[in-house]
Amino acid sequence: MTWKDDYAHRMMNTFGVPKVELVRGEGCAVFDSDGKRYLDFLAGIAVNSLGHNHPAVVGALTNQANLLHVSNFFATEPQLALAERLLRISGAGDDGRVFFANSGTEANEAAIKLARRTGRPRILSLQDSFHGRSIGALSITGKAALREPFEPLLPNVEHIDTTIEALTAAIGPDVAALFVEPIKGEAGVRELPAGYLEAARELTTQHGVLLIVDEIQTGAGRTGNWFGFQESGIVPDAITLAKGIGGGVPIGALVTFGAASTLLQPGQHGTTFGGNPLVCAVSDAVLAQIEADDLVANAAQRGAELRTALTALDSPLINDLRGRGLLIGIGLAEPVAPQIVALALEHGLIINAPNESTIRLAPPLIVGDDEIAEFITTFSTVLNAVSSAAPTEAS
Repeated sequence: MTWKDDYAHRMMNTFGVPKVELVRGEGCAVFDSDGKRYLDFLAGIAVNSLGHNHPAVVGALTNQANLLHVSNFFATEPQLALAERLLRISGAGDDGRVFFANSGTEANEAAIKLARRTGRPRILSLQDSFHGRSIGALSITGKAALREPFEPLLPNVEHIDTTIEALTAAIGPDVAALFVEPIKGEAGVRELPAGYLEAARELTTQHGVLLIVDEIQTGAGRTGNWFGFQESGIVPDAITLAKGIGGGVPIGALVTFGAASTLLQPGQHGTTFGGNPLVCAVSDAVLAQIEADDLVANAAQRGAELRTALTALDSPLINDLRGRGLLIGIGLAEPVAPQIVALALEHGLIINAPNESTIRLAPPLIVGDDEIAEFITTFSTVLNAVSSAAPTEAS
């Protein structure tokens, strides 16, 4: 039997059978079980901030191996150090608090319970948003196709259009929270309208509503700021984190600001593995390395370089470039994103298609000149091949 046969017989069919079996990584590249090298411009969907096999991650894993798990009956130094760093870089400061979970979905589940503690019944979220696949997180996800097979979900959740007018009409004294992503990654890397977060902050403050910002894909320097909300200058009531803060280990976090920090009390939420010393040590090492190497600035610089290079390709298939920093959505003139992704993989390039008309790029924050040059060369070849084949397929 091949590994694909093994996968089909042993794994639940929630992802389909993958095309490649990966065995190791180095920097911005990964290698499959046949020895083929791939340039990784997805980074585990914005997870591997430092790429693969980074000494900071390997060192933290090794150094913390003597104490992996102690339960949350006890504190550990890595947990406290990571909490301090998150409160500092997020701007939550001394009045902020952190709850550690194991994933972005779990961070959003904690945030939903935070909202419920206000005593108000309604939660607002945006159409086409994505917040996770558990029942609670799915309830606030604005994609009907994902929700419908599992309904009924949580009551009193409303998905509104992403306009200030829709928010103004929907908000009121019975609303507990508004959930927003600074950039809707799963919707095709789509930013909020200009001024939306500022208006949302004003309206939520006016009505006593929590503003909860989902930074799971946009956090940890990905957008050229530590967190996506910081571009607007607003202060949220809470943010949810995961993906890039762990650099590859499973971690999530709810970070609260100000008065929201007092809503959850002892016994009202918990986790067995969340905040364990191993993942906290790694996460703290990842964020420390991002700081030391100024990778937040590198994300802004390299993202700008990628946009310039993509524009210079002058491909008839590219009609739009979206996103910020190293979270880039390439809007396509034709619904050929799956073909582009498949052909790119054949050419040794890992990218992603969140929908049929968008290519998503989320390379490691360590990406440099050589990787950008390799990406542009390979991606140009793939675009030209797909563009040439398109008329034949249409006929």
